[in-house]
Amino acid sequence: MKDFMMIFVGKEYVDLGMSPEDLQSRMEKWFAWGAKMEKAGILKGGEALTPQIRRVTGKDRTVTDLTSAEVKEIVGGFYLIKAKDFDAVEEIAKDFPDYDLGNTVEIREIMVFDQ
Repeated sequence: MKDFMMIFVGKEYVDLGMSPEDLQSRMEKWFAWGAKMEKAGILKGGEALTPQIRRVTGKDRTVTDLTSAEVKEIVGGFYLIKAKDFDAVEEIAKDFPDYDLGNTVEIREIMVFDQ
């Protein structure tokens, strides 16, 4: 088994003007998806991220504060999971709750370095 990260990219809920009921429904879908992965013993961890962004760039370390409304899409969170290969993670990613919002799952394998 290998370690993978599923990175969730797209629009931020706060920018979509969702009702409290819509947000609750979304959260229930996320919790169910997470519980399904926990039950399968493949979920290693994960977190949602706030919409505030601070970028530090360039040789002069220029700092820019942004909000999710100022960027086209942001990383909204991630899950770390164990899986056989990319195909297995792709199958898991089919249950991602936010495809209908135009959001995306990016799958990356965790690189292992020899010590």
